[in-house]
Amino acid sequence: MSGHEHWQMDASTPELYERYLVPAITSIWAADLLDRVALKPHESVLDVACGTGAVIRLAAQQGHSGRLAGIDLNSGMLGVARSMPFNGPPIEWHEGSALDLPFPAASFDVVLCQLGLQFFPDRPLALRQVARVLRPGGRTGMSVYSAIERTPAAHAFVQALDKHLGPDASRTKRAEHIFPDPEEVRSLVEEAGFDDVEVTTVAKQINFPSMLDYVRFQLMATPMATLIKDKDDAQRDQVIAAIASDAASCLDPAMLQNGRLTFPQESHVAIAVLPREAAKSNLTAPRPDAPRDRA
Repeated sequence: MSGHEHWQMDASTPELYERYLVPAITSIWAADLLDRVALKPHESVLDVACGTGAVIRLAAQQGHSGRLAGIDLNSGMLGVARSMPFNGPPIEWHEGSALDLPFPAASFDVVLCQLGLQFFPDRPLALRQVARVLRPGGRTGMSVYSAIERTPAAHAFVQALDKHLGPDASRTKRAEHIFPDPEEVRSLVEEAGFDDVEVTTVAKQINFPSMLDYVRFQLMATPMATLIKDKDDAQRDQVIAAIASDAASCLDPAMLQNGRLTFPQESHVAIAVLPREAAKSNLTAPRPDAPRDRA
């Protein structure tokens, strides 16, 4: 990002998310997830809670030749995904719920879900849906953030957020980090019928031009934008600056060298295989009636 680009916030929340948070965070985890899944030529791939398409688009850019599909409940995110200039193989974009995937049983060889599982209101049902749409012997790869204390910038941010915007202001951000224990992730995946479940706790270095930019993007390029939507420009800038200052004061100075923000971010990444016997029972399983989620 150039010195002035991070001030260009005159766009929708999904557009800002794609412009700033995908390069800084999402794309890093997308590359890690695809490396661990190791797609084989011609495999069909579904990305659940795909957002603006970082994972499935990267798979296409890497030359994957099989069917590629992404699904998300957020029409704004999908609108950005569809509008992105792209010269790779075609990608299907579907609007729908992770709790009621609109695909026949055994439709895909691989189902991915990056940093989405924590937001589903019924996680066991979402994982059973993943199992239902997988082919016999198919596999899944998914990631979730670990405890918020393991990601220092996020932890400092939520403390400052509650101080300035009220004790419940950080609820959305804290909800991203509801899996402190990797064994909880393993248990959920195994209970959905998967075998050979490998859960790896992974840390990546994340970089932002400054703590001010990190706070600005969190409050304007994510659902947390609702926290400041009623403020005018001056009030908004004032509260963002105050939150950034307080958050920075909680961090190790080594993370704020030369004004830039560099910090570790930790996730649990699960890779698992659907047994052929379990998959056979899914072939005739109907799609359940299910409430809509915020995939």
